[in-house]
Amino acid sequence: MMAELTLYSYWRSSAAYRVRIALNLKGLAYQQVAVHLVKDGGEQLAPAYQQLNPQGLLPLLVDHVSGADEIKIAQSLAIIEYLEEAFPVPALLPVEPALRAQVRALALHIACDVHPLNNLRVLKYLSTELGVADDAKTQWYQHWVHSGLKAVEQGLAVFADNLSLGQRPGYLEACLIPQVYNARRFNCDLNAYPRILAMTARCEALEAFQKAAPEVQPDAT
Repeated sequence: MMAELTLYSYWRSSAAYRVRIALNLKGLAYQQVAVHLVKDGGEQLAPAYQQLNPQGLLPLLVDHVSGADEIKIAQSLAIIEYLEEAFPVPALLPVEPALRAQVRALALHIACDVHPLNNLRVLKYLSTELGVADDAKTQWYQHWVHSGLKAVEQGLAVFADNLSLGQRPGYLEACLIPQVYNARRFNCDLNAYPRILAMTARCEALEAFQKAAPEVQPDAT
């Protein structure tokens, strides 16, 4: 059954970036609807969007399945898991259970332990509600990024200098590359992470990642 997919996205959202990569790796066509996280106080907080996604976060995937109600899925990792199960070829996860678990563990570490501490709403709260100066906010950001990437660097040793699917990227890389993009935005020195840099370079040369990059999205401003 062919599905028509709509992704509610914001060009600089790391979570939406992950999903764009996953969709591209699977070769799935999708329509994007821009939801601006900054303009007008944040369009994700508008009633129209919150009716679609009560969490008020991005991304949101809507699968317009023929003959059934629309399927709405929030949270980037849940979306990627859905894509993996609904569209299993090409796979984004390794076949071996142990490697699948390793991939999920690293992806969860990035998405749940590192990213939430340096996403837009957290940084905004530090500035507006707690009065944290920009320099201190950057120090906060860099501390948590380095803490997280240090663990990822060690975890990548299990792949023996390959990508997570041997010669192909998948679930893990879809989570890693957006975090590296953000780290670079905030001037984090990544030279201590040669495995991460090597994996990132291989991925950034691929069309699936290039087409998902923030700067080439239709709402990039």
